Amino acid sequence: MRAKRWFTDTPVADEELHQVLEAGRWTGSARNRQPWRFVVVRSHAVRQQLASLGAYAGHLATAPVVIALGVEEDAGGEDAQFDAGRAAQNMMLAAHLQGLGSCPASFFPAANADRAGHLCGLTPPWRVRTAISLGYPTPPPPGTSAIPTGRLPLTQLVTEISESDR
Repeated sequence: MRAKRWFTDTPVADEELHQVLEAGRWTGSARNRQPWRFVVVRSHAVRQQLASLGAYAGHLATAPVVIALGVEEDAGGEDAQFDAGRAAQNMMLAAHLQGLGSCPASFFPAANADRAGHLCGLTPPWRVRTAISLGYPTPPPPGTSAIPTGRLPLTQLVTEISESDR
């Protein structure tokens, strides 16, 4: 599954969106705290404003739907953002299985996360650091990627420690 940042204008069906949200809802979390809330953003104006809050968040403006992840860090503990990332990944996988594209966006610095929460109708202690664009993917325009393509081989990513090493 690859991140998709370009979308058609075709609306996402309610049932497809429901399946994506269910995948997020059923994600495991530390001590089952479920420190998240999902805000579905269909408003073009709000998606445009969210897109301005992250260095790589522009795709939020053109997606038919954005799902913002509100996280309650105080009650969720130190692993609340990790758990929210798990929920985001599950929702992105569920989208992929339905033929939808998605891509996460992060809101930094903290003032941008606070602004994103305000735009999504959430107040402290809820904070929105992440949102997911969602829609039917279209190929990117030629020459638009500034990010290197390809993946590192496992030999560069994996180290193994066996009993004989101890």
